[in-house]
Amino acid sequence: IGKMPQMNQKQTLQVLREAKESWDGGSGLWPQMSITDRIAAIQNFVQQLNSQRSNIINLLMWEVGKNQNDAAAEFDRTMNFIQALIAQIQQNPSHWQTIGSVRAYVRRAAIGIILALGPYNYPLNETYATLIPALLMGNIVIMKIPTIGGLSHLLTMDAFSKALPPGTIHFVSGGGRATMPPLMQSGDIDGLAFIGGSRAADDLIRKHPHPHRLKLFLQLEAKNMAVFLPSVFKAEHTALLDTSLDESIVGSLSFNGQRCTALKIFFVPRDSAATFVDKFVQKVDSLFVGLPWETDENGGVPTVTPLPNMKRVNYMKELIEDAVSKGAKIMNKDGGKIIGGSDSTLMVPAVLYPVTKECKLYYEEQFGPVIPIVPYDDIDSCIEYGRDGEYGQQVAIFTSDENSDTASGLLDKFSTVFGKININNQCGRSPDSLPFSGRRSSALGVMSVSEALREFSVPTVVSYKNRGTNAEIVGKIEASSTFMKNL
Repeated sequence: IGKMPQMNQKQTLQVLREAKESWDGGSGLWPQMSITDRIAAIQNFVQQLNSQRSNIINLLMWEVGKNQNDAAAEFDRTMNFIQALIAQIQQNPSHWQTIGSVRAYVRRAAIGIILALGPYNYPLNETYATLIPALLMGNIVIMKIPTIGGLSHLLTMDAFSKALPPGTIHFVSGGGRATMPPLMQSGDIDGLAFIGGSRAADDLIRKHPHPHRLKLFLQLEAKNMAVFLPSVFKAEHTALLDTSLDESIVGSLSFNGQRCTALKIFFVPRDSAATFVDKFVQKVDSLFVGLPWETDENGGVPTVTPLPNMKRVNYMKELIEDAVSKGAKIMNKDGGKIIGGSDSTLMVPAVLYPVTKECKLYYEEQFGPVIPIVPYDDIDSCIEYGRDGEYGQQVAIFTSDENSDTASGLLDKFSTVFGKININNQCGRSPDSLPFSGRRSSALGVMSVSEALREFSVPTVVSYKNRGTNAEIVGKIEASSTFMKNL
């Protein structure tokens, strides 16, 4: 469906030289441009990109396997996020403040050259959630195009070239091992926006000769847990259980579970485990499994679509085989089966029960359509899993009011473990106005409309003592300053 240039080290370093020229120690055209003019340029970019909406949606379907609804939602959410960023800047202008005898003006300014690496699962939305805030704040950006999911960015290049000054954004494509180390080793990268695996992030950071100077924004792995409390399974809470199961299905299998925010392990009371598994499997077996562009007789799109490559398929098989060898069973019909022949990557979701501490699936992030269910006898085992785990992004607690005390205890314990605690709903990033954070090996930095702008900027203070003719002098300076120009 397309080709992607494979750049070598020499070409990558040439990109860096051009980025340095554009930054020019902070004196380049883009960092010195007024915030009003930068906003106008980004708005022009949005207008250009909207003309490519249908083409980008098709590429997201063809290349990464998103169904049409999810691909369209990714594009539209990205455009809405950009507009929200602009509104955030416009609605919160910088202003003078008086503190004792000091008058001070605070405005955030660029960091420098930002290296942005986005993921394959949300190549547009996740990447632009870091890239656009960085640009709005005046940074020069080098974007590493993901190996999978990169073709959509070939369409965005044209929009960028029409909307932004030359040298504002740069693209690097090809293998990450060949292209990324030279950039970091140069010491000229001022900020790293990385969405991916923690091991790769650590490797990159270690290659920077001055890591204390490197501004980091990392969104990494997660092993988000769902905890079902006993009262959910009582006869009088049938509707609550059904709603909770629906949330669990979407939470674990939307886009095949290939989301950092997906529910990746379920803890259910042992006495109710059989009920949960039976009802969960019924819902899994009813899912539409197919190619992204297919529709059923009612016009519905598939929930489960192909994985991006055979490497992901083999990892799913490895986790399934390991769990089965240690006592778990595949509970749903055709769970783990590949549809479409030996070269296909379309996998039927696999529900595994009982998963125990001996299984890889208990600890490792599957990032795919494999659902581990763990029976528990004591709520302390759930607390222990969250407390002692490697990750700390989100948790979902499903409860009725009868277990509100237990749920409250979980919330208090998990408030220092996870970035978000969901009550009776799946994990997720939205709404984008809320902080999206994490602890441990899940994140460093906060993503939201307001926080993203802060992550890629530094507050710069202009101040003077309010005496003599200082106010008049500063007033004249302000009148001709681009940095202090009003929106």
